[in-house]
Amino acid sequence: MSAKWRKQVKKWITDKMELPADVTLDLPRITMIGQIHIYIENHKGLLAFSDIEVRLLLKQGQLLIKGEGLVIKVILPEEIVLEGKINQVVYLEE
Repeated sequence: MSAKWRKQVKKWITDKMELPADVTLDLPRITMIGQIHIYIENHKGLLAFSDIEVRLLLKQGQLLIKGEGLVIKVILPEEIVLEGKINQVVYLEE
């Protein structure tokens, strides 16, 4: 089964069964509270961290969070909670 066909089948199942896309398509779920708190689920690992930038690996691409005074509050294998002043969240494709 080709990867393209598999992706189309997953999308069709997600649409028809009204399942959350983050679960069936392996997408990250990002929850922000204002500009001070961000919760990211379904990432594949921490690539870089500083008080101004965090870079996470995703199944497809990367997620870049830029800000000031960034602190990791919680880190688990597929979840992370950051606090600080979040200025930018950017999805970087492969």
